[in-house]
Amino acid sequence: MTDAYDLSITRLIDAPVETVWRGWTEHLADWFCPRPWTTEIVELDLRAGGRCALILRGPDAEENALEGVYLEVTPYCRIVSTDAFTAGWVPQTPFMTRLDEFFEEHGKTRYTATARHWTAEARDSHAAMGFETGWNAAADQLEEVVRRL
Repeated sequence: MTDAYDLSITRLIDAPVETVWRGWTEHLADWFCPRPWTTEIVELDLRAGGRCALILRGPDAEENALEGVYLEVTPYCRIVSTDAFTAGWVPQTPFMTRLDEFFEEHGKTRYTATARHWTAEARDSHAAMGFETGWNAAADQLEEVVRRL
């Protein structure tokens, strides 16, 4: 079911789910944001309630700190995170909930990444920021990582 406030990308990656999962979970800094931006992992506690803290850095010294928690981590299947809380379930102004899903499809992996927003305005703002281009570029980089594994 597609939520009215979702933005989503999907692709078929030519690798088993276990390999794509490893690429996502073990090599996040290598693919998470489009080059020339880089990702610094502050903390990546991949469990329900675990902290996710990243700093995205741009080529002109831009910085975007991301802070949230994991709501669900089902190995080889699904990772759900949100910026609506920080560690310890401390509420903060939310922007989205992120769903990353991994489905086996004839020996390959159907990978879907979804940004679920609270409002149409937040969804539209994210789209205007370059969601489709940026998240597809990150997925391309994830595929590059997977090919190396």
